[in-house]
Amino acid sequence: MQETPPHTPDEARQEPGTAVTLARLFAYPVKSCAGVELDAVELTEAGLDLDRAWMAVDQRGDFVSQRQLPRMALIRCQIRSEELVLRAPGMLALHLAINAVEKPVRVQVWDDSVPAFDMGNVAAQWFSDFLGHRLRLVRFDPEHRRLSQFRWTAGLEAPNQFSDGYPLLVVSQASLDSLNMRLTARGHAAVGLERFRPNLVLSGVQAHEEDFIRDVRLSGADGPVTLRLVKPCARCPIPDIDPSTAERSTAVGDTLATYRADPRLDGALTFGMNAIVLEGDGVRLQKGLPGSATWRFD
Repeated sequence: MQETPPHTPDEARQEPGTAVTLARLFAYPVKSCAGVELDAVELTEAGLDLDRAWMAVDQRGDFVSQRQLPRMALIRCQIRSEELVLRAPGMLALHLAINAVEKPVRVQVWDDSVPAFDMGNVAAQWFSDFLGHRLRLVRFDPEHRRLSQFRWTAGLEAPNQFSDGYPLLVVSQASLDSLNMRLTARGHAAVGLERFRPNLVLSGVQAHEEDFIRDVRLSGADGPVTLRLVKPCARCPIPDIDPSTAERSTAVGDTLATYRADPRLDGALTFGMNAIVLEGDGVRLQKGLPGSATWRFD
């Protein structure tokens, strides 16, 4: 029997604010490649610095992802002071200067046609050789304002780069713990948070309580941060791709289907919440920052 999805807040959690901690931080410099766990990073209005700043595209300029090319999960990123270093099995490291680009191009990410910069033939050949398709690597044009859907931001302008549509993805550690308990009960191995590609991981809330958070306020060393959680994150098959092998299974999706069908998105399976930045552009986030969550009851 399918369990009732947890879309009613626990009555015991209806206090005006709850203490939370920023437990982990992740950025994904190249869209759909492996993420980088960070101790600290600058927050911008478009999300974490360098998050989804680069993207691989096909010969038509359409973005590609692990959905079509699961081996993208094996491309590891390292951020240095002046360069991004990419590594993949059987490949020499690709070094990209963070502030160097080549010719301007136009590319497609979902329904948005956006200006970008091609990263040159060496980067294109590296991605093409490893992934077995003719690809180019592009850098987002920071002068362009690609906005999240007003339907979910209540009319607030929320710019983002090559993310699927929102500046940040917030999940709780408790949500992963709950999923892993269900996975192991069904005879599957536990999985890591990297499958869900969050930017911010919260501790201090119960499983899937991020569904009911309105704002998260963090006390940065150089200023306050306010994030608004605006839209549940519908899950595609990427969480079923093992990030260490790029092999597919159905265990995660099948398990989420038993309890995470979300009526807010017509029954899509959701895990985590997309968020926008209300306050804190330029503030440095660090793991362990204290904060508070305020609740929504709509």
